[in-house]
Amino acid sequence: MHPAPDPIVAIATAPGRGAVGIVRVSGRGLLPLARVLTGRTLAPRHATYGAFLEADGSPIDHGLALYFPSPHSYTGEDVLELQAHGGPVVLQLLLARCLQAAAQIDAASGQSVLARLRLARPGEFTERAFLNDKLDLAQAEAVMDLIDASTEQAARSASRSLAGAFSREIHQLTDGLIQLRMLIEATLDFPEEEIDVLSAHDVRGQLSQLQQTLADVQARAHQGALLREGIQVVIAGQPNAGKSSLLNALAGAELAIVTPIAGTTRDVVRQTIQIEGVPLHVLDTAGLREAGDEVERIGIERAWQHIEGADAVLWLHDLTRQHEADYAAGEAHIAARLPAGVPVLHLWNKHDARPAADIPAEGIALSAKTGEGLDAVRQRLLGLVGWQGGAGEGVFIARQRHLQALAHAAAHLEAASAHLAGAAPMLDLLAEDLRLAQNALGEITGAFSADDLLGVIFARFCIGK
Repeated sequence: MHPAPDPIVAIATAPGRGAVGIVRVSGRGLLPLARVLTGRTLAPRHATYGAFLEADGSPIDHGLALYFPSPHSYTGEDVLELQAHGGPVVLQLLLARCLQAAAQIDAASGQSVLARLRLARPGEFTERAFLNDKLDLAQAEAVMDLIDASTEQAARSASRSLAGAFSREIHQLTDGLIQLRMLIEATLDFPEEEIDVLSAHDVRGQLSQLQQTLADVQARAHQGALLREGIQVVIAGQPNAGKSSLLNALAGAELAIVTPIAGTTRDVVRQTIQIEGVPLHVLDTAGLREAGDEVERIGIERAWQHIEGADAVLWLHDLTRQHEADYAAGEAHIAARLPAGVPVLHLWNKHDARPAADIPAEGIALSAKTGEGLDAVRQRLLGLVGWQGGAGEGVFIARQRHLQALAHAAAHLEAASAHLAGAAPMLDLLAEDLRLAQNALGEITGAFSADDLLGVIFARFCIGK
């Protein structure tokens, strides 16, 4: 028998003043603590209004107390929630009273578990929900993603993941892999029936179907990752091309200084906007040219650093200077230095001043001043990074580690398919790749997870969650 984990307590609401604040306790045998704090026996899962009591019986505050006995609670343990007024002093008093009352109960009754009541670590309530099988790892991560969601679409997708949509997809894939592994490993035990078993159970067809299903899950997970993390977009180009004007136009606000003086922008100006619910982190950078002074040189180097790490680059060309020799040389210098792996969208600005100018087929005619071409920029930009419009209802939130695990599973299924090809299938290698694919999927839900991974994930949660 393992000893019961320490009971934990924390303020579960955000710091600062508010109408309501919550102190949450989780552990074993919390009913005596609830009785001491409220002066009454709480009915399970019923809100009870009354005083929260000091040791001498005087009230700290009045509010609602809720008691959720194990296992029917968020963490799977007994959970006590005290909903008081949301002043930071009141909540600190309640927190201190919980710790004090637990020690008093132990001194009076010898309940050593309550005496170990301590402050919760970040994410420890949700970690216990995971360890007690109330949530799998993908759902646990979705809790924080829902809290952190910066757009309505991201919040809805995180809610779907929290409800288990992503996990169900992974479990269905895993069940298919297990079924296929059973067939292959049974065939290895009876090699004389190898051909008949492979044919009778259409192993190749089952494997192909699993690959198609996995590809669909990967596509939707990629959409979810875009919603969660957003897209890093850098506006680049030579001085006075209109980069700051474009940022202002996309944001719908005067965020960056706009003047006809070259080199006005010397450092990065950041703004997060959203298009179709997808967060875009847009960076307006210094004009790319030979620096005139040390400050501008630093700004230009920072611009190139952001370009190299961008998900997409909006390269702004100036139509009014299109045929100037110095300008053309500057364009050639930028083209030579742009990273090969970063998608680039070519925007030809100041079309209002040169409406008859020839625009290359891959570019977009734009006027940051009048707004011409902005809708086309928004749509092309989403397409450039792989967003599929209208797919939001089937999208679940996902993280980079999920995408990596799905990619590993896909690679192992591809290898498994190769082992089936030919007149003499290599069933032992096939069985191993199917096992590795299952393990990769298990990393998403936590079926196969190292303790250090769990520590990293839950340490990023807020205290009280």
